[in-house]
Amino acid sequence: MDTTNRNRPKPFWKRPEGTTGAIFLGALLIGGGYLIFANMAAILAALQNTLILAVTLAVLAAVVYMVLDPRMRNLVWYMYKSVMRWVTGFFVQLDPIGILKSYVEDLEKKIKQMKKQMGILRGQMHKLQEIIHNNKKQIESNLQLASKAKASNKQTVMILKSRKAGRLKESNVRLEDLYQKMEVLYRVLKKMQENSFILKEDVKDQVYIKEQERKAIHASHSAMNSARSIMQGDPDKRAMFDAAMEAITDDVANKVGEMDRFMEVSSNFMDSIDLKNGIFEEEGLKMLEKWEKESESLILGKEEKEHLLLEAEDDSNVLDLDEPVEEPVKQEGRRNQYDSFFD
Repeated sequence: MDTTNRNRPKPFWKRPEGTTGAIFLGALLIGGGYLIFANMAAILAALQNTLILAVTLAVLAAVVYMVLDPRMRNLVWYMYKSVMRWVTGFFVQLDPIGILKSYVEDLEKKIKQMKKQMGILRGQMHKLQEIIHNNKKQIESNLQLASKAKASNKQTVMILKSRKAGRLKESNVRLEDLYQKMEVLYRVLKKMQENSFILKEDVKDQVYIKEQERKAIHASHSAMNSARSIMQGDPDKRAMFDAAMEAITDDVANKVGEMDRFMEVSSNFMDSIDLKNGIFEEEGLKMLEKWEKESESLILGKEEKEHLLLEAEDDSNVLDLDEPVEEPVKQEGRRNQYDSFFD
């Protein structure tokens, strides 16, 4: 996925205020069209009056001027967006700082949920290891009994023990494949928890710093100053700052959405496993495999995701389930991933 496109703010029409703007514009066009059509006779009669005709032509000239002049067109568009944003603000939280504060709280909850899921998953993996180990012992025992039965010419016993050993081998092949999938899940959850912690800290830092900066910019760049900048063809610093904050909000929203989807995948996968009977539903496995085949993870990144999957497939890279899960620690001096949004 192109990170440049992902960091670009959403177009106006795809934002909440854009929906309000589209409804308002649609209502204006429909209502205006209806009024003109319903009062066409009166309008035609009024246009026969020289004064009314002159006023109408002046209004049309002003409209044509606004359409043709880029600065005037940008000013009208800016005013329209500002009004729609103000109206939408009565119903929807649009302040990016407020939205990011909510995401910080949400991320703290999700990090705890991931840790809890990792604990449950690790317990299941321990049980699965024990089942596989016991199966191997039974396979060896049954093969030894089959060998003795063969030596004693006990054909029936030999067949029964050999078949039982064969069934246990087939069962272990499925269980070992299941264990590998659970290992993928565990490694990804662990790394996702670490990266979610970093994301949370980066967002917290941005909220702390940019909240004060935003107040200063909005105080020094009022709506009138912004309109004046647009008329002069200069960049609107206030709008640029808000666009950067909205881009951060969109990026965090996408990453939190991915977390939710993966938590659902991992939860459904674990719920589908019945270790007691050594079975698992295919649907949970398919959801996990679908996630594995997706091109990129916003939280992990394409390279890190591929690295985790390769680690799980590497037999020499044994996962130590008894290793304590260390709490992520904030690293001082590390560049915040959202600083580049303001470059």
